[in-house]
Amino acid sequence: MKTLTFFAIAFASFITNAQGPAITNWLQNTTEVGSYYTQGNSTAVSNNILVNCQVVEYSDNWVYISTNGVPSYPTGPFLGGNPSNAQSQDAIYRFLLAPVEKTGPKTPTNGGNIGNFINGVSLFDYRDGVAWNPNTNSFCGGPGNPPCPGGPMADQDWNRDAVVYELGGFDCAKGHPAMGNYHHHQNPSAFKLDIEVLSTICNLYDADGLYAINPNEHAPLIGYANDGFPIYGAYGFINTDGSGGVTRILSGYQLRDITIRNTHADGSSVSLGAPINNTYPLGSFREDYQWVSHPGEMQYVDEHNGRFAATPEYPNGTYAYYATVNENYNSVYPYVIGPTFFGNVTSGRVNSINEPTTIFENPLALNEVALSNAIISIYPNPVTDLVAIQINTLVTKKVTIELMDMSGKLIQTTQINAGGTIAFFDIQSLYEGVYLVKINNGDNTITKQVIIKRD
Repeated sequence: MKTLTFFAIAFASFITNAQGPAITNWLQNTTEVGSYYTQGNSTAVSNNILVNCQVVEYSDNWVYISTNGVPSYPTGPFLGGNPSNAQSQDAIYRFLLAPVEKTGPKTPTNGGNIGNFINGVSLFDYRDGVAWNPNTNSFCGGPGNPPCPGGPMADQDWNRDAVVYELGGFDCAKGHPAMGNYHHHQNPSAFKLDIEVLSTICNLYDADGLYAINPNEHAPLIGYANDGFPIYGAYGFINTDGSGGVTRILSGYQLRDITIRNTHADGSSVSLGAPINNTYPLGSFREDYQWVSHPGEMQYVDEHNGRFAATPEYPNGTYAYYATVNENYNSVYPYVIGPTFFGNVTSGRVNSINEPTTIFENPLALNEVALSNAIISIYPNPVTDLVAIQINTLVTKKVTIELMDMSGKLIQTTQINAGGTIAFFDIQSLYEGVYLVKINNGDNTITKQVIIKRD
């Protein structure tokens, strides 16, 4: 309780900053448009939709984000029968600048938007809208299934996990749309960047994601939840006071030791769920998990998937959620938030802004400290056909990348837009030898070598 009190006081001391992280960290854009893949075509085409956030404005109590909800990384295709594409949401979301803990019973997360990433893309919770109907011993709800008892909004005893069941329908960036609303249920880093790659979708339809996991640095601030508290990526400080280096933040949830689905983790009896077998293994449903406390182990988050801790943006401490992954960077339940919020849920989508606001006109830029050799990877190197340039952090401003020969002659140019991580050069037509890769973010330039070698 002492730690809780300390951070509550510390949190109150910095939220009065008129232009704190909740205002300054959104990725703004009014020129770049997005792209998407269609099945069978490995070349992304323009969707003519402005990416990231278009306007950020704030009042004494709120920050308002105007966004189309479309990322700068390519989206699609969405296999598994999803007929939709990422479409402009033309939405306004507001977030409380001084979020507070909810006293009493916490608010469950809901189907649909429960927060936004800093590129304006929606965050959904674990569910895919499908549950188990004990009357028919089959799935109900969602596309292709009969309605659930009581209707789509009724509570069900066994709710299906979207990250498990919709794996084949996610694009390379681990996202997909619901009626055009593109969203992530989980850590928004591309499948191909995981140590264990669970989906081969990137092989044909290449994309990256909002950020690349770097185990050597504190993860970037990647979004805000509908209770106003920030969301970070997969790594944080070992100690909640910011000391001890960084570590992978761990979920406190684990699979229950059960052989039949007829109780919840609190011991309450419920309707009989799907049999536990190879068709419906443990982990298929949210109720297959239970939260276990880990006293004294500060790298574990609480039952809401968050903790009080110092972060780079909040050095005095804040409550924050983390996008939890395992040692292979695969997403781990409850993925980002849930199954309940920590704070009062007052934020979310609004129809209009009905108070005076100030427009924030200073989009973030990678500074000279951020753009360094330590966070730039070129692979493979030596290379034979395709070389990737990856920035292992959150890119907040367009980065221009040039490929030159040793005489300085420009051969190819590409870029990484804000909210992306990777660019590529096709070098199949070039001779063997040493070439230069020049990376510029408008503030400073880094030059690295790449070797082209034929077998």
